[in-house]
Amino acid sequence: MSSTHFGFQTVDEGEKAQRVRGVFDSVASRYDVMNDLMSMGMHRAWKAYTRAVANLREGERALDIAGGTGDLSRMFARDVGASGMVVHTDINEAMLRQGRNRLLDEGLVLPTNLCDAEKLPYKANSFDLVSVAFGLRNMTHKELALAEMCRVLKPGGRLLVLEFSKVAAPLQKPYDWYSFNILPRLGQWIAGDSQSYRYLAESIRMHPDQATLKAMMKTAGFGHVDVHNLSGGLVALHAGIKC
Repeated sequence: MSSTHFGFQTVDEGEKAQRVRGVFDSVASRYDVMNDLMSMGMHRAWKAYTRAVANLREGERALDIAGGTGDLSRMFARDVGASGMVVHTDINEAMLRQGRNRLLDEGLVLPTNLCDAEKLPYKANSFDLVSVAFGLRNMTHKELALAEMCRVLKPGGRLLVLEFSKVAAPLQKPYDWYSFNILPRLGQWIAGDSQSYRYLAESIRMHPDQATLKAMMKTAGFGHVDVHNLSGGLVALHAGIKC
């Protein structure tokens, strides 16, 4: 069986999805609180920027992959209006349930589907926009997932990938110190789980850098890809247009 990485560990490909599911089962109930603490609230600005780049119009159709607790789905739903549609998906049932409940609490009833980004259950050329925020790095076969995202987009449709990336060199040492010393302690304190947040720090280091991900998106069928570095490259938004 082929192997892949789970953080800094090497595991069988078939084992990675189960391990990632365990991470998010563990942290789902405290996920939003931890996001605010570990990013010092910056994740809200990153997602607001993603919404601005998405520039969704009334009546358009969007697919939010690895939508988790629903931050992007909520914003997109307001942009497409009653005549549009936003589909909120995740591979993890606990995260999807958290997101669905948050959306319902705000009066938003969206299609909510449990699905694997590597095998999307949607017809080709179905969506104007596909988004994935902080989810691509957890996927076993990123190239398959990107190809699936391209398949379900209409010609000229947009893919937005918001993900932790390669931070600027002057920030690398303090960022590493924070990631491997403070982040696991925050995870233990707030979510009762230090190991899941150590995995988070490791998975970020194993994720393709900006240039590599851009090349992967072009290989998957996106003719034009822009890279927006945010917070000194701590996060990058890759915006691709389907040929």
